[in-house]
Amino acid sequence: MSSEIKKIALAYSGGLDTSIIIPWLKEHYPGSEIVGVCVNVGQDEEWDNMEQKALDSGASKLYIRDVRDEFCDDYLYPLIRSGGIYEGKYYLGTAIARPLQAKHIAEIAMAEGAQAVAHGCTGKGNDQVRFELSFKALAPQLKVIAPWRVWDITSREEAIDYATAHHVPLGNISKKNIYSRDWNIWHMSHEGGDLEDPYNRPQEPMFQLTKSPQNAPDKETEIILQFDKSKPVALNGKKMSFLEILEELNRLGAENGIGRSDVVETRLVGMKSRGVYETPGGTILFAALKELEMITIDPDVLSMKQQMALKYSEVVYSGKWFTSIRRSLDAFMAEACKYVTGEVRLVLYKGNIIVGGRRSPYSLYMADLASFGATSYNHADATGFINLYGLSTGVAAMVHKKMDAETGQAPAMLGTAATFHDK
Repeated sequence: MSSEIKKIALAYSGGLDTSIIIPWLKEHYPGSEIVGVCVNVGQDEEWDNMEQKALDSGASKLYIRDVRDEFCDDYLYPLIRSGGIYEGKYYLGTAIARPLQAKHIAEIAMAEGAQAVAHGCTGKGNDQVRFELSFKALAPQLKVIAPWRVWDITSREEAIDYATAHHVPLGNISKKNIYSRDWNIWHMSHEGGDLEDPYNRPQEPMFQLTKSPQNAPDKETEIILQFDKSKPVALNGKKMSFLEILEELNRLGAENGIGRSDVVETRLVGMKSRGVYETPGGTILFAALKELEMITIDPDVLSMKQQMALKYSEVVYSGKWFTSIRRSLDAFMAEACKYVTGEVRLVLYKGNIIVGGRRSPYSLYMADLASFGATSYNHADATGFINLYGLSTGVAAMVHKKMDAETGQAPAMLGTAATFHDK
């Protein structure tokens, strides 16, 4: 019953959707107090005016939590360690932020004695699942209110009209903004407008973070990244926090036209959706770590890790962060990557990431064994190895050849080219 809900914690961004949700909640839950919660994961907002805007929209108070370091250390670090990239192209920038935001919203809701939490996600998107699965895991007693799934507002234009009628401050919001965007320290996403036709090429003015490779500098930028157990710890010889490294890589990647990705992805609700992403620093980190793994992880573990990276990306994408499957996957990743320590040299140039070199105290690469020159490797050892390694192949071939001869079937190696006469 709506009368039982006296206080609601709202995931507040200061944007159009969450701004109009405040008066809508007050209308549909009479007498309720709306507490806004804005979680700073690196999005560029008008922070100085955020609180006043929430209050002017009808909220009783606004919490702003800066969790950028927590985001990098506890969420982005496990993500890059896993190597998970959804459907091979999406670096999970929005997906990885939602569980952390939901965690802080739930914490504040419980501290405030709220009976419900609310969000501004649509019924078509993935974020509704990510928020609500996190709420179920962390505070299942809270009721979840999702206005976009029940109200009559169906377009941006109608939302602006509602805001005007209810005296909600719009700031620089207008009906001309055709793209829906999400931004944090890891990426920026773009959806809607002309992107809804997957054959349309994204127009240059749409991009907000990265230069076009065509306009990037005509000279190379060389960087050296240092990792400790897969975690970035230094850039160009300078020890820095993960957040500081990511901010600098974002700057360097954006300047060199790196990190653009045009994706037609499979949403959780089943439909295909087109999004364009800018992930400059993240793209560089994934490329560097992949090179370091190649010389520090043994082949069996590396093969398994690459398979599990796909599962990891699906778990993150589907909002299952606070689950046993994610924790179990991270336990494997931590063991697999305990020797992924060392440095990687990369060259950034006009949208390209060129590998310049990699080294590690745990490197499994031994020049003496791999060299084509004089080496301690005994070539004669290969004979016995091949005989044993190929034993099953040889046995199968002999058996099949014998049976083919007895039955008159074509040998597999000859295929349809063989000709047999009726007996």
